[in-house]
Parts: sequence; structure tokens; C-alpha cells
Amino acid sequence: MEQQPGYILLIDCPDEKGLVHHISGVLYRLGLNIIGNQEFVEHEEDRFFMRTSFRGAIQPDEVVEELKALLPAGANISLRQHQPKNIVLLVTREQHCLAELLVRNQFRELNANILAVVGNHPDLGRFTHQFGINFHHVPHEGISREQHEAHILEVVSRYQPEYLVLAKYMRILSPEFVARFPNRIINIHHSFLPAFIGASPYRQAYERGVKIIGATAHIVNNDLDEGPIIVQNVIPVDHTYSVNDMIRTGKDVEKIALARALQLVFDDKVTVNGNKTIIFD
Repeated sequence: MEQQPGYILLIDCPDEKGLVHHISGVLYRLGLNIIGNQEFVEHEEDRFFMRTSFRGAIQPDEVVEELKALLPAGANISLRQHQPKNIVLLVTREQHCLAELLVRNQFRELNANILAVVGNHPDLGRFTHQFGINFHHVPHEGISREQHEAHILEVVSRYQPEYLVLAKYMRILSPEFVARFPNRIINIHHSFLPAFIGASPYRQAYERGVKIIGATAHIVNNDLDEGPIIVQNVIPVDHTYSVNDMIRTGKDVEKIALARALQLVFDDKVTVNGNKTIIFD
């Protein structure tokens, strides 16, 4: 027997009694099989969040319209088929995050299709091609940021990705660029935000004598390194660690944090609420 398609339903709305009953009732009346459900209420905002996975043959518009008729005004409803997300990676010169994602992609561990890698330096092109993935060198030297981003967009638009991933892409994106991919750009920052933002975080950490170092995977917005946080990982260090020791250790934390964040996003387990995330895991 052929397995019916799977879907993910994400809802957030003002909280009120009976929401779970109303939502599950719509799915029941349409003959759909719920296979997983999680809900959460943000009490300070009095807002309800729910993630439901189900199977069955549906008309997506029909499901959404029935739910709209029952849910409070201001409800956000997202219905997505559970399938791999198409993504493009942006890189500079550091290879550790790119390597982690290419290997995981090779073994289908990300629920994603890496369509291409775009770099502002050519260094990682040969490595990327070993995985059978296109690499595009889009240099930034001698042109404005606006011109460089226009060239990147020209390349990216060929692939129509659902998400962009900044796999150690060490350039600040303009608000105009970010606005083209609202809540669809994921970045890895090499520190435990909000500490040590900006340049040379491991040097900053070393000089401060910290006892842990970490990495933060977050959604990109117009505030530098201050977008909604998805995953943060830390690892202990001590006074014997040099700056280089911290950098080497930090790279391991970075690549694991980024991969974990992408798994959550691509499995539709992340909902953005203002400058915070709700994680269903």
C-alpha cells in the first residue's frame, strides 16, 4: 500500500479555550491521520503555538480555510508538505561548517537538497565539486556591497532556494538583501551570543579569561548577530587554552550547532515569535 503524503501544520494565534479540539477536529473531519502533536502557550503574551504532523490526501487550501474559520483573528497558519528543503550555502574561506553540511547532505541527514555553494573567494570550490555540487565564485573586491549582493542574487535566483545558509560567510548582508529572504537566512556565529559579537570573538574570549566558549545558530535579521536564536552550544575551556586552541575547539562547536539548527528548521520545528523562536523537538 502506497504511503500517503505527510504534512506539517504550524499555527500560532491568541490563546483561548478549545483550540486543540478545534484544530484536531478539522483534521478528523477531513479523514486525516495525526501522527504527532505538540503545543505551547506563551503566557506573558497569551499566545498559543502548535505543531501537528499528519498524513492523508488533502486540498491544502481547504484545510487552511476551515482552520481560519475556527481560529481567533490574527492566527498564523502554515501548512507544508514534509519534504527536503532546497538550500544554497554562502561561504568565505573557512571549510569546517561547509564540510560538515556537505557530508550530512551526502548521507541525507539534513532533510535538505544543497543546490549550490556561493563563495566570495574561490578557495572552497574544488572541495565542493568533489560532492557533485555547483560552486560559484562571486568576488567582492573592487565593487560596492550593493553590486556584490546583486551578483549573488543573480546566481542564487537561478536555484530558487527556500533557505540560504551562511556557513561561515564573513560578510554583513544589507537590509535590502535580508528582506528578500525573511526568516529564511540561517547563520552560525562563533560565540555564545550576545557575548563577544562582531570581529575576533575568540580573541575577545581569551582576553576575558572565559571558562566556556560556544557557538550560536540564529536567523538573520537587520541587527548584527541579534536575530532569533535557534541553537546554542558551549564547551568548557580553561587557562591553558591559547587563542588558537580556542579557535580549533570553537570550530567543532560551530559546525555541530549549525547542523543541529538546520535539522530543526528543515523539519519545520522552528516558529519565529518576534525576536525569539519556539522550538518543537
